[in-house]
Amino acid sequence: MPSRLRLRLAAVVAVVLLLAACAQRTPLPAALPTLVLPQQWHVQQHGVNGEQDWLLVIQQEPNALRWSLFDPLGVPLARQLLRDGAWQHDGLLPPNPQARELFAAHLFALTPHAELARAWPAGSWQSEGPVRRLQHGQARWQVRYQNDRHFTLWLGDDSRYLLRLLQGAAP
Repeated sequence: MPSRLRLRLAAVVAVVLLLAACAQRTPLPAALPTLVLPQQWHVQQHGVNGEQDWLLVIQQEPNALRWSLFDPLGVPLARQLLRDGAWQHDGLLPPNPQARELFAAHLFALTPHAELARAWPAGSWQSEGPVRRLQHGQARWQVRYQNDRHFTLWLGDDSRYLLRLLQGAAP
């Protein structure tokens, strides 16, 4: 095999491995927690560029959870399916790793305390009163609960999200 072809092949393999590593960096539960669905959440992101408001909808699909994030005008920002322990794109939107991490951290926050040990990797989480933390690989999440319908999420990139379950939505 000519050396140029070997170099190109090595570069393609490296890119594929890098993409696979990036795709797997967001932790997911080993088993989905018990959730009452559908749910609609008001999400406020607080960051260096100010505040943004979104609507997050979580729906049960056959063998999957559908996560959809919308701006205040109803324009979809991210849509993902969580199926068989992996995220899958849903629709024609480009990949949105920030939204995918928000979805995974929100799922961690929604996991009932009694199901944490079954759902999330052993030794990766702590729960002390109104605060729950997960540290797994590069993910570092913290949840501070006001109650199960209103909490704040901090993600490892210093993003902060206030989440409030909308009235009339489950649970």
